[in-house]
Amino acid sequence: MTLPLFVSNSSPIIAFEDLGALDLLRQLTNAIYIPPAVRQEVFGPRSIPSWIMERGVSYPISVRTLQPRLGSGESEAIALALEMLPCHLILDDLAARRAAQSMKISVTGTVGLLMLAQQRNLLVTLKPSLDTLIESGFRISKDLYRWALQSSGEWTETQV
Repeated sequence: MTLPLFVSNSSPIIAFEDLGALDLLRQLTNAIYIPPAVRQEVFGPRSIPSWIMERGVSYPISVRTLQPRLGSGESEAIALALEMLPCHLILDDLAARRAAQSMKISVTGTVGLLMLAQQRNLLVTLKPSLDTLIESGFRISKDLYRWALQSSGEWTETQV
């Protein structure tokens, strides 16, 4: 069985770092490809884990086409995902998600990966992780927060 390929933008990797759960991300994806802009945004001069592989974009014209609307990391991640299709793109920014989906790229985000971790019994409950992310400055809409907790059976009507 061939494992799916994953390409990631910066925010999901940073979010899992903030949770102290990079190993959980590795378990969910096995390996992740990142473009140079993401490597710089996330790791700077630090070395990257062996299961995260930096790969340059072969056709920079696609990056330049996306950059007026998106940041460097998002643009390069989408361009790299296009080059590596079929793959899953891990991306949180709504405008970037819409751009990727318009190009028929399969997209998931940090919350979706946390939900997958819970479904695979790698995470007992979802709420503490979501709350920690919010406290660290990660933006999750109230609707997404509620939907994720409802889907996981953790939502109670007393929550706001």
